[in-house]
Amino acid sequence: MDLNTIWFLLVGVLVAGYAVLDGFDLGVGALSLFARSSEERDVYVASIAPVWDGNEVWLLTGGGALFAAFPIVYATVFSGFYLAFMLLLVALIARAVSIEFRALVPSPGWTKVWDWAFGLGSLLPAILFGVAVGNVLRGVPIGPAPEFPWQGSFLGLLNPYAVLVGLVSCAFFVMHGAIYLRMKTDGELADRMGRIALGAFAAFLALYAAATAATVVVSPFLFQKTSNPLFWILAALLVASLVATPVFTKTGRKALAFVASSAVIVFMILVAALSAYPALVPSSTSLANSLTIYNASSTPLTLYTMLVIALIGVPIMLGYTIFVYVVFKGKARPGEGYGAAVAGAKPASARR
Repeated sequence: MDLNTIWFLLVGVLVAGYAVLDGFDLGVGALSLFARSSEERDVYVASIAPVWDGNEVWLLTGGGALFAAFPIVYATVFSGFYLAFMLLLVALIARAVSIEFRALVPSPGWTKVWDWAFGLGSLLPAILFGVAVGNVLRGVPIGPAPEFPWQGSFLGLLNPYAVLVGLVSCAFFVMHGAIYLRMKTDGELADRMGRIALGAFAAFLALYAAATAATVVVSPFLFQKTSNPLFWILAALLVASLVATPVFTKTGRKALAFVASSAVIVFMILVAALSAYPALVPSSTSLANSLTIYNASSTPLTLYTMLVIALIGVPIMLGYTIFVYVVFKGKARPGEGYGAAVAGAKPASARR
């Protein structure tokens, strides 16, 4: 295994970690659009308030790793997806600000505005991340080396296949968020989240099956690894996770349901990564123009130096993540969370 492959795996691990952790954040935010009361929405926000920013560290680390190890991929894809990424960034900022601001002013109008920002700022990324993945799996319009010019448009990214994958990711994140909320709540809300999780799982499974069938037609090159035993091992683990998720959800084994749901997204990413390897970004103009872990990588010295840094930094990040979840492992209650704490700390005169 060479340095390029090691960095391919490391970037994949960071992406999978982000999908698992911030995935339920996005799902909780999307579900908040359908909360039955302001108090219930408070519980939604309180359930992710202590952890959402730590979860997004995985996205920043993944982007930094991509820039360090495969700068040509970073430059080409980010320039082509520029408008989409700006829209994604606005949505993520709106979500973050809403968590901090929604409880600062005791006004129903103020709270309603930030509640909508929280919900839409979560729903939009849940779709856009899938659209981005769909475009990568389909292949993006890049030209030959050494410039790898982008030959597409923003509207071209909104093709039917990519939108279908966007719906897959949205359904999965809603299911993942409902399973997480079920762990963090009790009573009628927890029971309802269990039913929503099962409904979202059914929608996700149908959409995922449709997307897989579409992939056979749109990107047949992704199925060239079917002779590799590792492909079938990962596929079997994915199927086992897909079976376990509704089983554990129905039987009320909340923690195991969350583990199974997390395993689904991890194995989905691993199967897709193995299918594309060694390509990072296939080209729709010609597979010969694809960005691979070899023609788009940094120098060996850079890869080695950054690997040493990653071997120090990633365990620290993982340890911090585990610590935060252990500290905040209790149930979410109305009036809890960062925003409520800030509002409560303000002088009474400032809260009138």
